[in-house]
Amino acid sequence: MRIPLSAPDITEAEIDAVAAVLRTPQLSLGAKMIEFEAALGDYVGVPHAVAVNSGTAGLHLCIRALGLGEGDEVIVPSFTFIAAANAIRYERASPIFVDVDAASLNISAIDIERAITPRTRAILVVHTFGRPADLRPIVKLARRHQLVLIEDACEAIGAEYEGRKVGSFGDAAVFAFYPNKQITTGEGGMIVTPSPELAARMRTLRNQGRRPDDGWFQHTELGYNYRLSEINCALGIGQMRRLDEILALREQVARRYDALLSGTKGLILQGIDPPGMRISWFVYVVRLSAAFSTDDRDAIMRTMHHAGIGCGRYFAPIHLQPSYSDYAGQRPLPVTEFESKRTLALPFFNRISDTQIAEASSTLIASINARCGENT
Repeated sequence: MRIPLSAPDITEAEIDAVAAVLRTPQLSLGAKMIEFEAALGDYVGVPHAVAVNSGTAGLHLCIRALGLGEGDEVIVPSFTFIAAANAIRYERASPIFVDVDAASLNISAIDIERAITPRTRAILVVHTFGRPADLRPIVKLARRHQLVLIEDACEAIGAEYEGRKVGSFGDAAVFAFYPNKQITTGEGGMIVTPSPELAARMRTLRNQGRRPDDGWFQHTELGYNYRLSEINCALGIGQMRRLDEILALREQVARRYDALLSGTKGLILQGIDPPGMRISWFVYVVRLSAAFSTDDRDAIMRTMHHAGIGCGRYFAPIHLQPSYSDYAGQRPLPVTEFESKRTLALPFFNRISDTQIAEASSTLIASINARCGENT
């Protein structure tokens, strides 16, 4: 693609930091991991952080360390990346899918409460596309029903809700650093939690079940190799130092798209400044109106791809995935199923140029207008 959907932003300083680690004998479980954990925890405002090798691993450790398992139900949106539900199933708990709000594409306290049963043990709230969910009523609901609250903030580092960073509201939260995220470690994730006991358990689980006083060949419990290398952590430290700059750049890109696309007939924009919130721009997703079909959306995607412009659908509902066929009949999710057929993510990354934004926008508008002509 001439204009990719996403692209990492790596500086020479970060490359030098990675190279410096490679000149040492400590490539895992070293000082860089501790520094990266401290930097992320301080930024979010949560006392304990645990580096892991992916956001998926982080979600899995949250489910396991919080004692969720067979017979337990965890409420989760279907309109999200599949890892959120997979992590629940890894421990043989049951994901209970709920619909999302049509405006924010996040789950709401109202829909969560409707799904609560005597078997409900936890809520896994996702901050979709970097926009915070409406957390205050969700936190109150979790407390009233004595439910565990996990924040999937994998797309939302730096997002704020009522003046607090997302990730600081739940019993645990997870961030992710895949190359398409706001900051990247190549592969990697971070769990944050206010609980020292929970953090200690997660550190044991990520390192093959070894407690701090265990020898290398002693394993107190069943664990996993979810460690994040010193190389990844060195890159993460460098990215964290630029995080405020990166978030500002991405917000500028979102505002530029918004200015160019506002008023386009048949196009619904995400909104820039939701009250009481700050979006951390992970992707820029637009939606086609009800006048368009899935075929229209896919034809627009093909037109943009043919022009060398990256774009993609976000998200395919989890409950309709082949691997979730047993869950498809839980309850109707009309908003999820309707909106997922009409979403389109546009090229979005830190260093995208105004010229590239303008070309992506004009190509999209022309494609929409062409489809409008065919549908009249």
